[in-house]
Amino acid sequence: MKLFKIEAGYFNADGGACFGVIPKRVWKKRYPCDEHNFCRLHMRCLLVDTGNRLMLIDTGAGTKQTDYFKLYGMKDLIDFGEVLPAMGYSCDAVTDVILTHLHFDHCGGCTRYGAGKQLELTFKNAYYWVSETQWRNSLEPTLREADSYFAENMEPVRQAGRLKLVTEPISLTPDIRLKIFDGHTVGQLVTYLETGNRCFVYSGDVIPIAANVPLAWVSAYDTFPLTSMNEKKILLDEAAEQGQVLIFEHDAYTECCTVTRTGGRYKVAQTGTLESFMQA
Repeated sequence: MKLFKIEAGYFNADGGACFGVIPKRVWKKRYPCDEHNFCRLHMRCLLVDTGNRLMLIDTGAGTKQTDYFKLYGMKDLIDFGEVLPAMGYSCDAVTDVILTHLHFDHCGGCTRYGAGKQLELTFKNAYYWVSETQWRNSLEPTLREADSYFAENMEPVRQAGRLKLVTEPISLTPDIRLKIFDGHTVGQLVTYLETGNRCFVYSGDVIPIAANVPLAWVSAYDTFPLTSMNEKKILLDEAAEQGQVLIFEHDAYTECCTVTRTGGRYKVAQTGTLESFMQA
């Protein structure tokens, strides 16, 4: 199995939103912000080549809603039609798209405008995996999440018959498992990838950045903060016990880390790039 990161762009988010009730004088020691209190967050996707299947985990924001993106100062948004060929692949070769959830910064790249501004699937031969509870939530979102969902990101997928709804933990291959976590939103998919002697965990918004590892450090964007803490504990307990490597989707400064647990406290241990952990 080969793993490749794809940086799909970045945006700015208020530090208070990123860290919830944690005071700025505490969190600014772990994650920088600019003079406007904005923290830089990446959209780090993961390409997985199993030899038989080519999988993409999350697709970034895409480029369809650029007027809306001005609120977030999004930069360096990519075109997968250009990025994948440069890596020796193509959009048509992607067999599976795994979506942690359907907020716009995670699934916007699933569709794009083709000739005549018609919506089309970016990965026309792929099946798109999302939890059923998250799919239902996107159709009838809470007031808190309503501005995070755009029908044009996923409705063409449904119409094309390429949508795969996950209702329980499943294995897509013997080495790739999907588990369901709640909190930030309902029904997030976390992907576990077994590669030789290491397990990599693409944690999505269950733990968006390394500074969110401590249990109480949950984002104000989380719809159910207490659930986020409980679900994060489940993920971190396993990661600490088994030496798993967490891959951070939004961290601009730390791609991956391992974690330790002492009593009820969780800490970042070894940090590094995806490539460095793959070679270790």
